[in-house]
Amino acid sequence: MIHIDNVNSLPKAIDIIEVGPRDGLQNEQAVSTKSKIQLVDALSLSGLLHIETGAFVSPKYVPQMADSIDVFNGIKRSDHVVYSALTPNRKGLEAAIEANADSVAIFASASEGFSQRNINCSISESLNRFSDVIEVAEQYGIPVRGYISCVTDCPYDGKTDPKTVASLAKTLLDMGCYEVSLGDTIGTGTPNTIANMLDSVLGSVDPLSISAHFHDTYGQALANLYQALCMGVTKVDSSVAGLGGCPYARGASGNVATEDVLYMCKGLGIETGIDLKAVAQAGWEICKQLNKQPSSKVSWALYQQAHY
Repeated sequence: MIHIDNVNSLPKAIDIIEVGPRDGLQNEQAVSTKSKIQLVDALSLSGLLHIETGAFVSPKYVPQMADSIDVFNGIKRSDHVVYSALTPNRKGLEAAIEANADSVAIFASASEGFSQRNINCSISESLNRFSDVIEVAEQYGIPVRGYISCVTDCPYDGKTDPKTVASLAKTLLDMGCYEVSLGDTIGTGTPNTIANMLDSVLGSVDPLSISAHFHDTYGQALANLYQALCMGVTKVDSSVAGLGGCPYARGASGNVATEDVLYMCKGLGIETGIDLKAVAQAGWEICKQLNKQPSSKVSWALYQQAHY
């Protein structure tokens, strides 16, 4: 049953993990390495404390991330910012270590169908792969973050059992992940399904070790985030300008836009420490390179105000 909570149950502050330079750009047309570096550098000046900067994955399958080593080597690092990378296996981890990534992330699926099509193995096989990544990362003192895809629905298997999500989240944390990001990968979740999923997950997992990663395919991301915040979640993944998409959902838009999250949080009295206009400016610049408008309604509204 959906939780009907009020503003008094909301957190006073949240952490935002900016995933646009990786999760966003890997689903957009290719842009230059220089443009990626400029994007990360601009976001570094906005108050963001965690920026997912690239991914060390097969360039055959994700050519947009083939220059991640050059991006990491080219950015102007801030001592206050964590620059992280997605690393699906030992080879990817070794590349991230070479690039001096501050943190790495592994990704599993809560559905067998998505796991097989996304990373060509079962859920249990993926966990076996990740154990080696986590062990080596620990030796180098590199924190590991876990992603779980399809936490409410799968494009192949249909509805996802919340108990499966809860079990997988606990497993990843027990394996050594410091945090698990729960992804509504195809953006079909609603506040009710998000509440049901979180009810199960939070029965065995501390909400402080969970991040909400919601896509906005059906326009539900902000409502879903509000529900998650009311239930104790204090970390949010978001993408500047709403960059990205999902190849498994026709018409899918990207992760919830960082600008929209910031505007909502300001209205709710939730501190983020992030400059909304600085993020919007960074989004406008990268969208020029992509020859598209920001998906963020807040960004577009600010753009209209600034230019007319």
